[in-house]
Amino acid sequence: MLLLLVLTACATSTSRRAPAEPGGPSDGLTSAQLNRFQRGKAVFERVFTPATGLGPLFNNVSCVACHDVPATGGSGFESDDIEIHASRFDSTATPACNELAADGGPVFRLNATSGSPPRIPPSADLGIGHRTTSPLFGLGLIDLVPDAAILARQGTLGGRAHRLPDGRIGRFGRKAINATLQEFSLGAFVTEMGIEIPTELSAADGQLTVDFVRFLALPSRREDATGARLFARVGCDGCHVPRLADQPLYTDLLLHDLGPNFQDMCRGQARPTEFRTAPLIGLRFFKRFLHDGRAANVEVAIRLHGGQAEDVVRRFERLSQGERQRLIHFVEGL
Repeated sequence: MLLLLVLTACATSTSRRAPAEPGGPSDGLTSAQLNRFQRGKAVFERVFTPATGLGPLFNNVSCVACHDVPATGGSGFESDDIEIHASRFDSTATPACNELAADGGPVFRLNATSGSPPRIPPSADLGIGHRTTSPLFGLGLIDLVPDAAILARQGTLGGRAHRLPDGRIGRFGRKAINATLQEFSLGAFVTEMGIEIPTELSAADGQLTVDFVRFLALPSRREDATGARLFARVGCDGCHVPRLADQPLYTDLLLHDLGPNFQDMCRGQARPTEFRTAPLIGLRFFKRFLHDGRAANVEVAIRLHGGQAEDVVRRFERLSQGERQRLIHFVEGL
């Protein structure tokens, strides 16, 4: 009997999967996928110079320079990681959103390999946004969500899918302006570092980078059944859907109008106060909160929500202090 118990304990311990470490590969990758993950990580960490394609306008010299907290592929919340975006919104114009491409927008890079970067034109007016760097952990899961699952939730708390000009559904980025992980990842080389593919970076290296992001593990989260119930009770799960098409993303990937506290810029069909519901996966590594990092903690971030989230915030405020702290503890563990 003792031998049986020992063998059972050993079998249990060897079959239990270890929690995913931040920045590590997803569980169950093939050897070929793991090889691409590791090679893609090397490209992700590569430092570019003007001689190797950097510029002429750029925000930083490598992907990891911004995505480094708490590990490669994470977030960035230092002062030099804050980006400046701008556009001009005019509801009477067609299109209503002018992304100021002729003036260097919508991402106004902070550095130039020669001369000075473009200044934001006065016409941007109130359409200036500050952006922290989002973590990339588990982002490949967003690619796995069928359009039908996103469209099925339209109307919940007023959310709507961001329909792109070519008819596809946007799902990546603060305003859901990219339909695929491929576009989101490769576009960052041009936008953030001025690196064209395949001119300054080979198409093969670009694909390796996409696969590195695709295969990044979703970090383990703290389990808290009571906090999860409170999260659902106040209605946070109406937008931050715990499982969308069976993917643990804590988002509906829809645009929501979050009121005047969130107003800054437009992108595509997304109006200045509309934002894609931010996935909460990996939030436990954040140092600042919201798209611009203005919130010092989760409670402040919740209270700043408005617009279509006003009723949720009211229910949060009606909780007892202990219940609010338990809900916040739950969110901090995601």
